[in-house]
Amino acid sequence: MDWGAHFLIGPPFADFALPILQTTGGQVPLFVAASTEPTLADASINSYLVTFDDYGMSEAAARWALDEGITRAIVFTEGEGIPYTGVNPDAFIAEFEANGGEVVSTQTYVWAADTDFSAQVNEIAGISENNEVVFSAALGFQLTALRGQLEGQGLDGLTYAGTDALDATGIQFEANNEGIVHTPHVSITAGDRVDTLLADYEAAKGEALESRGFMPLYVDSMFLGIQGILDCGCADPAGIGDAVKQISGFEGLSGEITYAGTNGIPPKAVPINRIVDGEDVLVATIGD
Repeated sequence: MDWGAHFLIGPPFADFALPILQTTGGQVPLFVAASTEPTLADASINSYLVTFDDYGMSEAAARWALDEGITRAIVFTEGEGIPYTGVNPDAFIAEFEANGGEVVSTQTYVWAADTDFSAQVNEIAGISENNEVVFSAALGFQLTALRGQLEGQGLDGLTYAGTDALDATGIQFEANNEGIVHTPHVSITAGDRVDTLLADYEAAKGEALESRGFMPLYVDSMFLGIQGILDCGCADPAGIGDAVKQISGFEGLSGEITYAGTNGIPPKAVPINRIVDGEDVLVATIGD
């Protein structure tokens, strides 16, 4: 702020983003680029998501499973209402059950830490019909560890689905990832704009980004802020914020973004990707 920032691109978690909002007093536009936490979206204090929220992606995952004819689910959560790790499972369960699905087992775990799921697997083995969808907001290495342990119990007919956390942690590069379903922010195909930009990054830096679908959100955040400056014809953060509130039909790298008439969450369709023959493939698009 002391350097004269006109807008901010912030970190994805409330623990970090909320203090920024307290510091700005809601007078400086904040794009919480990689976040899906609905509590961080509030246009009245100039706080914006750049993508769908937890409800959008987890409800989409539930609808996809039902569309595939899967009517039984096993859900892993850190606890009801816990930001991200509980809210996503909550949203999945509500959507799944509201549309005729049955959650046959709800298990708890420690996000980003647990890899020994022996207690949960033993319980699931006594319940599963080997035809359920297993849903969580787990990280890639956790989900593949869980899968290996369930397969060790002979449960090799399960479908695994998760959130953008899988894209963030490189599910495309994990062993035993075949068939895993996830909800990336952008479904990338060879040679498209995002793929080209990622290839240019790799050529320049000598390493590939694992969280491939997140880079476009940061690019869009920068250009949304610039669009606000252009639309208001000013350099005043409050004026820029007023202009951002009216943005409609912005053609971003991650898709079309509209803030007009919203509380800071742009209506966006959710890509459903699946690892098929080792490739990360778009298999459905659900929502707006």
